[in-house]
Amino acid sequence: MKLTDIKTFVVGNPPPHFGGRYFVFVKLTTDSNVSGIGEAYCVPFSPHLVAKMIEDVFDRYVRGQDPHDIEVMWRRIYSSGFTQHSDLSLMGVLSALEMACWDIIGKEADKPVYKLLGGQVHQRLRSYTYIYPRPGDKTDVYHDPDLAAERAAEYLDMGFTALKFDPAGPYTAFDGRQLSLEALDLSERFANQLREAVGTKADLLFGTHGQMTASSAIRLAKRLEASDPLWLEEPVPPDAPDEMAKVARATSIPIATGERLSTKYDFHRLLQAGAASILQMNLGRVGGILEAKKIAGMAEVYHAQIAPHLYCGPVVGAANIQIGACSPNFLILESIETWGGFHSEILMKPVQWEDGFVIPSSEPGLGVELNEAVALANPYTGSMLHLEMTQHPVL
Repeated sequence: MKLTDIKTFVVGNPPPHFGGRYFVFVKLTTDSNVSGIGEAYCVPFSPHLVAKMIEDVFDRYVRGQDPHDIEVMWRRIYSSGFTQHSDLSLMGVLSALEMACWDIIGKEADKPVYKLLGGQVHQRLRSYTYIYPRPGDKTDVYHDPDLAAERAAEYLDMGFTALKFDPAGPYTAFDGRQLSLEALDLSERFANQLREAVGTKADLLFGTHGQMTASSAIRLAKRLEASDPLWLEEPVPPDAPDEMAKVARATSIPIATGERLSTKYDFHRLLQAGAASILQMNLGRVGGILEAKKIAGMAEVYHAQIAPHLYCGPVVGAANIQIGACSPNFLILESIETWGGFHSEILMKPVQWEDGFVIPSSEPGLGVELNEAVALANPYTGSMLHLEMTQHPVL
């Protein structure tokens, strides 16, 4: 079996854009006409350029190779251009290609990927969602704790038992910073009102995106401890695990992080520093499915858990499901609400979500198929990136 063909898709995510402005998918096909799909997460270039990067790497290192030879492909691409370092752009490209190879491997074996990576540990996977806005909202649910508390009750009625929110203010190219007293007060009010709204029926996940210095994050954490969040997410920028470890040592709230990290090497530094006990690798950036499995195994040594990150498309979501199903230290899975809307339309068959849990598919490979007609009918024509940071300092 040899890989012979590649096709890329740059798909615009229609309003309300939950999961990002666009998704970059890849489809690989073998000489025996078996196809697999993958997705790259948040590469910081135009998505059309990212598609060309994926095609370039495929032509250099993957075309004509056996998709089963994941380790060989991984080392060749990881070392591309005399790098051998965690280059986030290259790792996003590699992740998409590796994911598509696993989809092919599973289809060839007629098994879900999780059956090929140690077997199924979890029959269903607990999931959480951000508290999202709704059409007709009179205020901004991201900044109005009263509306957020009302929305939280609605999510509980849907079956969710964990909710994430991020009221600490914008994340900028100039972070970390000291949060203002106003931002600290709003964050505390959010946490307290949401806890009052959900009681013990749901965990609260306090999201931040590296906005703070360690000292500011410690100030925030002290205010949040009374509401007992399941985690405080990425409190400082991802380039300083020793600083994040200062926060972890100063609070009883578990620290979660990892969406902006890649490879086992990044995550080893994180674990070695004692910076986090919940790892949020994004499988469209971390280096793919096998790399995520290695990180999950390494985390077991530290009694750390995994909570795969998803603010992208459902192909990464499907890969997250595979790694969650076969990992003993799986904690919780990020969902874009209930996997409906465009995340459902872009697949031939939607991800199965029931009463707060994802049910892993028993279909071979990743368990999902891209609806290419929908993908082609929704090209991305904008100029903005998948996610963008505020470009000026916040005082």
